Amino acid sequence: MADVLSQNEIDALLIALSSGSVDADELKIEQEKKKVKVYDFRRPNKFSKDQFHTLQVIYENYARSLGTFLSAQMKTIVQIEVLSVEQLTYEEFTRSVSNPTILSIFSFFPLEGSSIMEINPELGFAFLDRLLGGAGTSLEKLRALTEIEETVIARLCQRMLVYLQEPWGSIIQIEPAVERIETNPQFTQLVSSSEIMIIASLETQMGDIMGMINICMPFLVLEPIIDKLSVHYYYASNQRRQDSKNKSAIQAQLEKVQVPIHIVLGENIITVSELLGLDVGDVLVLNKKTDDNIKIIVGDNLKYYGKPGIVDTRLAVQIHKIVEEGIEDE
Repeated sequence: MADVLSQNEIDALLIALSSGSVDADELKIEQEKKKVKVYDFRRPNKFSKDQFHTLQVIYENYARSLGTFLSAQMKTIVQIEVLSVEQLTYEEFTRSVSNPTILSIFSFFPLEGSSIMEINPELGFAFLDRLLGGAGTSLEKLRALTEIEETVIARLCQRMLVYLQEPWGSIIQIEPAVERIETNPQFTQLVSSSEIMIIASLETQMGDIMGMINICMPFLVLEPIIDKLSVHYYYASNQRRQDSKNKSAIQAQLEKVQVPIHIVLGENIITVSELLGLDVGDVLVLNKKTDDNIKIIVGDNLKYYGKPGIVDTRLAVQIHKIVEEGIEDE
């Protein structure tokens, strides 16, 4: 929205134009310059601000879940915060990471293509030291992973990727899976150097060790769901999922509730005098015959009609008819 000038500013501008200290043509040229926007054709903007905001929300939710998981796994406090979600080319990403580093190549099924979870090596070796019984310190001189370390870190990355399912669930149901572990970014050529990537940088701290966990996803992977990356769609879909989850939870609890069932074999009306005169052996005639349907009452409501009988020497009733809601009599 343009700035609104005050009356004093308008008067000052008119005086400057009249005196010639400000040239009207120069103002027009300056105004035209403001309309020009710099555009880099080598790195086109393929994500809108709304889509960036949605990705920011997704990875903030992921950071909270991942921090809780790693704190329990490492048995110490691990703090994770989303530092940025930005767009880079694949070449810029590979140049920005150290060599060696820890690169977990993973699939994002059902989406096609591969993505990368990059763990800063100092942080990665601190995780390994903690998992293998150490204090959680890193190496003085970084090196490539051994076969055993590679297996351990692959299992850790797989469990870390599982926590992507919940925040991404409002957009698409995914099954991320680790494909392989690499340490040299130059040998990990997933896409062309100029391909646009979305990079989510998670600043992670465990004790005195601080490093970055970067999740790098090519535009080609996200392209099939790019239209769903809107804040409105994300929150609307998330609300539907929450409603469905709450409904299932309530239903599961209600199914455990015990309700009394009464079987009414028949009815009759007698006087108080007849009631006082009843004795052992007397017979009361009910209003039901042996082949008539009898009432089955659940709680306080008539729910079924059935036939009395015996199953394995035990008294039973067989349901013959379900009473529709609002109808309690034949």
